[in-house]
Amino acid sequence: MDDRYGSDVLAKGWRERGAKVAADVAAEKDLVVEVAVDGFCGAVTRIEGGQVELEDYRGRRRLFPMGAGFMIDGEPVRLVHPARSAAEGATKRTASGSFAVGDSRARTALPSRILVEGRHDAELVEKVWGDDLRVEGVVVEYLQGVDLLEELLAEAPPRRDRRYGVLVDHLVPGSKETRIVEQIMRGPHGAHLRIVGHPYIDVWQCVTPAALGIRAWPQIPRGTDWKTGICRAFGWPAESQTDIAHAWKRILSRVKSYRDLEPTLLGRVEELIDFVTEPIAGGGR
Repeated sequence: MDDRYGSDVLAKGWRERGAKVAADVAAEKDLVVEVAVDGFCGAVTRIEGGQVELEDYRGRRRLFPMGAGFMIDGEPVRLVHPARSAAEGATKRTASGSFAVGDSRARTALPSRILVEGRHDAELVEKVWGDDLRVEGVVVEYLQGVDLLEELLAEAPPRRDRRYGVLVDHLVPGSKETRIVEQIMRGPHGAHLRIVGHPYIDVWQCVTPAALGIRAWPQIPRGTDWKTGICRAFGWPAESQTDIAHAWKRILSRVKSYRDLEPTLLGRVEELIDFVTEPIAGGGR
């Protein structure tokens, strides 16, 4: 028979035996945690004395006592003050996770380019990979839409020494975007072109729910503009393009590094960087 109390029911700690032990986690700025008592979820904005301030995705801020009572990914944690010297002497990394190059200057731009469909996509790539791309000399150009790609390629065709990497939204089987890409890749420019994409409706979804302090992105009904629906679900204004732009700025502000992005986007961008920076064998075109 299983003895749930052990040999001595009066021994200290028998109530806690088998309970999960909360790990100590430094309350670094932008760390997203959930309050166990009431489910409030937000990012750390500051520490004031023995309290930590959290801000949720609606911009609401609340103070909570430091210590136990928080969760990360469903696991209990204790928030503790960050060590002041923790970062001293550490090797710096860029937002993409690469080792930062000290005193580096941007290289002269390579002929090769990365084309990114959508202004928000380009801003996200710049924020996470901008330092790496400047070191490599890779320029990211904004592409208004994949349906304009063929015209752009006709005006400035890619070559062996001028390769183009293209990032496309919603590249899934059967989509309009996929049909356009397949047609282009069968054409005369396919040899020096790499087109990849993520499966999401919009690049907003490439930001992880955890980075925003939510459990999942809201489901938007068919027939409703997706970005408008997202704003309304979050309680944000959505009456104009200015409102949508402000919403994106709020989302983008939560992205601090590659850890805040979905792996499906990370892999695709790294693939494009490798493609356009690969050395040219034998030189020439």
